[in-house]
Amino acid sequence: MFIFGLLVVGKLLTIQVVQGDKYRALADKRAIKDVVIPANRGNVYSADGSLLATSIPKYDILFDAITPSDKNFKANLKPLSDALSNYTGKPSSFYQKELGKARANKNRYFLLARNIGYSEYLKFREFPLLKLGAFKGGLIVEQKVKREHPLGEVAQRTIGYERTDDEGNVTRAGIDGAFGVDYLRGKDGKRLKQKIGKGQWKPILDYDQVEPKDGFDVYTTIDVNIQDIAHHALLEQLELYQAEHGTVVVMEVETGEIRAISNLGKTASGHYWEKRNYAVYEAHEPGSTFKLMALMAALEDNKIDTSDVIDTGNGYKVFYGRGIKDSHGNGKISAARAFEVSSNIGIATIVDNAYAKDPNRFVDILSNWNLDKKLGISIKGEGQPMIPRPGDGKWSRNALPSIAYGYNLKITPLQTLTFYNAVANNGVMVKPRFIREVRDLNKQIEVFDKTIINEKICSDKTLRAAQEMLKNVVVKGTGRSLYSDYFSMCGKTGTARVEYWMDDWAKNPRYISSFAGYFPLDKPKYSCIVVIHKPSVKKGFYGADVSGPVFKKIAQKIFTDTPLIDQVASLNVKDIKVDKEYESYYKIANTYKTIMPDVTGLPVMDAMALLENMNVKVNVKCQGQGTVKSQSVNKNTKLKDNQTIVLEAS
Repeated sequence: MFIFGLLVVGKLLTIQVVQGDKYRALADKRAIKDVVIPANRGNVYSADGSLLATSIPKYDILFDAITPSDKNFKANLKPLSDALSNYTGKPSSFYQKELGKARANKNRYFLLARNIGYSEYLKFREFPLLKLGAFKGGLIVEQKVKREHPLGEVAQRTIGYERTDDEGNVTRAGIDGAFGVDYLRGKDGKRLKQKIGKGQWKPILDYDQVEPKDGFDVYTTIDVNIQDIAHHALLEQLELYQAEHGTVVVMEVETGEIRAISNLGKTASGHYWEKRNYAVYEAHEPGSTFKLMALMAALEDNKIDTSDVIDTGNGYKVFYGRGIKDSHGNGKISAARAFEVSSNIGIATIVDNAYAKDPNRFVDILSNWNLDKKLGISIKGEGQPMIPRPGDGKWSRNALPSIAYGYNLKITPLQTLTFYNAVANNGVMVKPRFIREVRDLNKQIEVFDKTIINEKICSDKTLRAAQEMLKNVVVKGTGRSLYSDYFSMCGKTGTARVEYWMDDWAKNPRYISSFAGYFPLDKPKYSCIVVIHKPSVKKGFYGADVSGPVFKKIAQKIFTDTPLIDQVASLNVKDIKVDKEYESYYKIANTYKTIMPDVTGLPVMDAMALLENMNVKVNVKCQGQGTVKSQSVNKNTKLKDNQTIVLEAS
């Protein structure tokens, strides 16, 4: 036994003295580690400085029931329980019992509060016992960062995020994802923690060994007012037509800055939210909005003139064994009229006659306009456009006439808008831009300037012809239901069949409705595209009915309902309707001084103001709100002092 005891002592001495450093280092490695403290991501701002995305620190407050001495624990148990009771509303006795139980069970990680804000965290630091700190009071603070979007669902997908799953796979969506690595992410800090059992780790010190460094701030081109208008205009129409999904983009013509982008898809519950960035990633057959590109190619190549007559027949024509239909027969019409009424036969005939013997020349023109190339925008996941050439697997004799009216090719909504924007911008094609600059507080880190893709897409003659045709689409073409005397806009309607190759299409037809254009006509400020997928055919599916009203509402609201009117005052946008109402009011006020005027049709407030400011004192009573429907005193009746006039409004 004595010898065995000597062997044990010898082994202990060997472990402590000879191998002591090795085992102490191993123990420290297993019991103490550097824990990463995530840096706050930089903020994302709109063009006017409104906050679009920010990192909010959140705190978990825990209590190490073993650390405080018996004296401190007993002296502060009741005051701490009272403070916790005032904070949560639970009885003080509840906390006295739970804290006592935690100490008896040697709980070193007792949860007091979860996911609280900074101001609440400061309150906890002043609670009895906890204010003594980590070593004397047992206070444990776990900090994490949560990404918040103050605008809620509005442009949430475009603003984006950067997320890492449990397997280390990173998903980067939108602006937040595109600029996360280089600018927004920042540099993580480090903090020493000690293992206290059961997989739990407690900070050793009350401060970080390496402080995290916040990321830079990104200033976008998004305007929150226009974004709000676009989002709700699209949402309203999607709900009305029970569509599958849709997108709308508003771009500033001269700079290419994206002022608004909304992408909404229907969920299983029937609600809409930003599921995907359809404007950027979804390349699909555009349908009739592509007729602008096809006809401009023929015009620029001097293959056709807008006045040339095209025979569209009775609305059906066979090309290489396959029939093409129009919604109705148009007979013999000019090339310009074929575009205005969106004749598939007319545009297909123009392109086929011009390029059937040399289709590569037609595709080359489209390629020179970069329509077969990605835009190269900063946001991840841009869709790949596809325009086939002779020799490709998708090429056939029918490919050329099909491409002419927007089939047998793929292009994203943002790429379509970029081309229409170039027409509005007198031929200068600019790259869509989502970011203006990156800043570190007041220090400018990087500025993103306008990028020109094509200095001049075509001749001035072709441009003028295209602009005139786009105007006439709204004045007297397929978009005439959108025409207004009080506001000028132009564009092209689009209605494309989708999934038409499926067996059930005849029984269950599906369409993509679109409208692309710009406004106002004379000095275009903004271009816009609206694309709505699979609206209910029972309610409607034509581009002018489904997508056109969204475009019109956005255009009108930008210049009438938002503060942006101050920014575009130089455009001299005149509200003819308001001017006419004022002229009528002014004429009545100066003509009828003592005789009853006809105030029916006037707004109630205007009618009351007019009558109460006459040379005769009358008592005006109003029933209802809105516009005056009838008046109790007939027109041209001589009024008397103190006479009562009753107005009925609707």
